[in-house]
Amino acid sequence: QGQLVESGGGLVQPGGSLNLACVASGMIFSVYTVSWYRQAPGKQRELVAAQARSGTTSYSDSVRGRFTIDRDNDKNTVYLQMNSLKPEDTAVYYCNADYQGPYDSYTYWGQGTQVTVSS
Repeated sequence: QGQLVESGGGLVQPGGSLNLACVASGMIFSVYTVSWYRQAPGKQRELVAAQARSGTTSYSDSVRGRFTIDRDNDKNTVYLQMNSLKPEDTAVYYCNADYQGPYDSYTYWGQGTQVTVSS
């Protein structure tokens, strides 16, 4: 059974930076598409950034140019470097790993880590 554990959240001032990490276990990490989602109070969960097994990345318009997703398959870890943080980035951030194969599919979620941007 796969598991994802996030870390690195916290309180940061506007304009600051945080680096989130998500460590995977119980899966062949390299074949999964990995993503970061976030959910602010009263809002739906939204996709922030994703990285395919090929290494191709994609970002939401709201974070492009400020956030960077990067995976280290040797460490079974995906990172989200967040720079120039804004109050509207405040949310619980979730890690997701998804595999869609020809015969089966798997998706896993982490427990979430709180990011608060406030002065």
